[in-house]
Amino acid sequence: MEASPERIFAVLADGWSYADWVVGTAHIRDVDSSWPAMGSRLHHKVGPWPLSTADVTHVVSCDPPHRLVMRARMWPLGEAVVAFTLVRVDAGRTRVILVEDFVRGPMRWMRTKVNDLALHGRNVEVLSRLADFAENRESTYDARALAEVRLERVARH
Repeated sequence: MEASPERIFAVLADGWSYADWVVGTAHIRDVDSSWPAMGSRLHHKVGPWPLSTADVTHVVSCDPPHRLVMRARMWPLGEAVVAFTLVRVDAGRTRVILVEDFVRGPMRWMRTKVNDLALHGRNVEVLSRLADFAENRESTYDARALAEVRLERVARH
């Protein structure tokens, strides 16, 4: 992506934006004030209306601006561990690695080449939308947002 890890992580740190760039998330219902600190939660709806269901994602690990690992509940499909790893390429570019693996529920047992391809296609679109936010929304996502995340993290330790 044509953005620094700090800018990309600032988007990840804005829980209210997830419905805009995470494919399949229909609506953000609430975001814990400590998001994305370890254990904090993002309350969302998954799926198209009128079939959408309310669920929650919580942070398993957070190391700004390098890594964010979440456990996303998407019942009735199951639960997945989702990890974003941000690697600085140079001053203005970052390699973003997204790994998503179902750990509970029907999707865990329905692993097939077709499902893997569908999940891959979804995650390519997720990364494309994340890049749009990080690269083109200067006034919304800045170093100040990341600094606030770091201050909260330090205050907890």
